[in-house]
Amino acid sequence: MLYERNIMRSDMIRCALCHDAPCSDVCKACDPAALLRSIWFDNEQAAALRFPASDPCIVCGAPCEAACVRSGEVPIRSLLTRLHEEVRPYLDEPMPKDASILETELCGIPLENPFLLSSSVVASTYDMCARAFEAGWAGACFKTICSFDIHEASPRFSAITGDNGSIIGFKNIEQLSDHSVAENMEIFRRLKRNYPTKFILASIMGQNDAEWEELSRLCEENGVDAIELNFSCPNMMDEGLGSDIGQVPELVERFTAAARRGTKLPILAKLTPNEARMSPAAEAAKHGGADGIAAINTIKSIVGVNPHTYVSSPAVRGRSAVGGYSGNAVKPIALRFIAELGQNQNLSGMHVSGMGGIETWRDALEFILLGAGSLQVTTAVMQYGYRIIDDLKSGLAYYLKAKGFANVREAQGLALDSVSSTTDVLERDTVVFPKFHREKCIGCGRCVVSCADGGHQALRLDETRRPVLNGSKCVGCHLCLLVCPNGAISSSRKRIDRREI
Repeated sequence: MLYERNIMRSDMIRCALCHDAPCSDVCKACDPAALLRSIWFDNEQAAALRFPASDPCIVCGAPCEAACVRSGEVPIRSLLTRLHEEVRPYLDEPMPKDASILETELCGIPLENPFLLSSSVVASTYDMCARAFEAGWAGACFKTICSFDIHEASPRFSAITGDNGSIIGFKNIEQLSDHSVAENMEIFRRLKRNYPTKFILASIMGQNDAEWEELSRLCEENGVDAIELNFSCPNMMDEGLGSDIGQVPELVERFTAAARRGTKLPILAKLTPNEARMSPAAEAAKHGGADGIAAINTIKSIVGVNPHTYVSSPAVRGRSAVGGYSGNAVKPIALRFIAELGQNQNLSGMHVSGMGGIETWRDALEFILLGAGSLQVTTAVMQYGYRIIDDLKSGLAYYLKAKGFANVREAQGLALDSVSSTTDVLERDTVVFPKFHREKCIGCGRCVVSCADGGHQALRLDETRRPVLNGSKCVGCHLCLLVCPNGAISSSRKRIDRREI
């Protein structure tokens, strides 16, 4: 049985997800920090299965809570006990004994799991990639190699944050690798020598046909497994670089063909989301000799205009610029493009490497269900570190086993048939009413406010401050379900014919 969430991030909202967490230092029975991280990353199933069956918290004085950097603000003992009482009883399957269920491939080259670092600062040095490989990442797309000088601005990051300070959307004005081509080639040789089973994807960007060809040739000679063509960086637009290329299918085909002349390795074209449709550029990449598509790169954005200086963020000596937007906020846009690529029969047989807002194993699964064969991550690593791979792998592996899949490839593309590019195909003759769980309701009235001012005035509070539905007015929009702060509203399984209302 697959357990549906009962313990949420909001239950541990003050947890700082510490490095070398003090709570684990003082606990003799388990690793509270790792279990809390699993809850945070939507992986409480794995946490419950790792937690001792005897529930040592029952007789414990909770030194973990006293040692917490926010002592008294994180109910660690209660959370761990809830793993034992509210999660473990619903889990029929043990954790897979190994990670073989996650094994897959990228253009015929084996991957130990689908998770790669994407081309960015998180994969920009030998030491960083080595630490990621040791942590369990299957490989890395190294930060884009180029032959021109890179001088970064400072500061170069900004973000939109949630109530607890965690990043929802992330903006960067970061450019490409600031190592020389020769330095990057030495890094590739060392990585392949010391980590021969890890997948090395070299991201490159040339200024002309000759550079695209030369860079791809050098990467092959120095041991990489495949090459990613960066046609989409929003921060490299001068003289036809970056996303300017990805918006012109003719240039995509031309430079893909140039890179293909330099190598026999698999080639992925990394395409821009700053277009209405990605298929024209993707088809051009295929015509040029690409074996797959990587998508999406970051979205052109402006974030945080200062009300006093009138400069957006990040501000660099009184000026700013349009930059790339990433993080969990862009996932719906990324999934839309992944579905478009997966449904395009002209791209049949091409590998799709998906990215854009992947933070938990459920995020990763959504990309896989829409056709992605491998997954790339940056922003979540920047925020939480390479350690997130533990929950990405264990969460996905448990899901696959519980659902009866033999391997991750069997889940690939299963959601594509459910997606339409237009709402015209949707059934409109029935209504699905909300279902109210009075035992969970706290009587706040948020559902009533939203229904009155953003819906169809179908709710009121009774004398006990519980919502009452007027079925003749309800259209089943489910706004009330979305705004409820306590999860007290769900979707009814019964569909009502509109003619009966």
